[in-house]
Amino acid sequence: MKHRWNGARIMPALLSLVMLGISLACARSEATHGAVPAPTQTPSVPVPIRVQQFGYEVVNSYPHDPDAFTQGLLFYDGYLYESTGLEGRSSLRKVDVTTGEVLRRIPVDSQYFAEGLALFEGRLFQLTWLSRQGFVYGLDTFQMEQTFNYRGEGWGLTTDGRSLIMSDGSNQLRYLDPRNFDPRQEIQVVDGERPVNMLNELEYVDGQIYANIWQSDRVAIIQPETGKVVAWINLAGLLASPTVQRPLQRPVDVLNGIAYDAVGKRLFVTGKLWPRLFEIRLVSRRVTVTR
Repeated sequence: MKHRWNGARIMPALLSLVMLGISLACARSEATHGAVPAPTQTPSVPVPIRVQQFGYEVVNSYPHDPDAFTQGLLFYDGYLYESTGLEGRSSLRKVDVTTGEVLRRIPVDSQYFAEGLALFEGRLFQLTWLSRQGFVYGLDTFQMEQTFNYRGEGWGLTTDGRSLIMSDGSNQLRYLDPRNFDPRQEIQVVDGERPVNMLNELEYVDGQIYANIWQSDRVAIIQPETGKVVAWINLAGLLASPTVQRPLQRPVDVLNGIAYDAVGKRLFVTGKLWPRLFEIRLVSRRVTVTR
């Protein structure tokens, strides 16, 4: 006897299975409704940074006052302007580049240790080390026109034509409004992922910040937008130049002082109590890659 299809029994069973499938689908939909799918996680890979290494050639060497404890240096309109430090010996100076003659000099009050120097819109801005006070002078008169305050220590100072940029001995560079001295931004200076501390005297050179590293013979070249070091200058051996009288007649201190002639494309460097000012040309040595 052939089996007969019993629709009366099978149809209810099929209908129950269909309804169960719909219920499960709805439950899944409600559980995920409005949820954002988890993004696929990919490991973060640091972008390699190409860092240029420079040496130097001495183009010219000029006399420099060996009593000048150089803290800030800049070049403008054919002359050097220099801020010198030490309590009781701090000063602001205008100097003949070729002869080293101090053409104008005013002392800074003996309670202050003068530091970095910058020129902005015809006025000279000078920092002090621990006093948290700065001074503003007329470029042509050297008359003090204003004082200003800032937090922390004052080390180096330069300008990008919009802001004053100052260092405080850390790896931080602080941008100040030159009219009211309010902080505008801060950047952290790093070589790869390592902080670069002891940033001292500063100079803005063709869109980049040059920074002496205190107690070293190195200058960092910094990208202002990111704080990344894009190059290093090794200035070891400058005082061994044949133009320097040997042996040195008096003690010297560390390399410190960078000035740039933007018109003549000349770069000058010196140090605290150094008897010479050097005009140098950078010489490419190699490129290293950091992360």
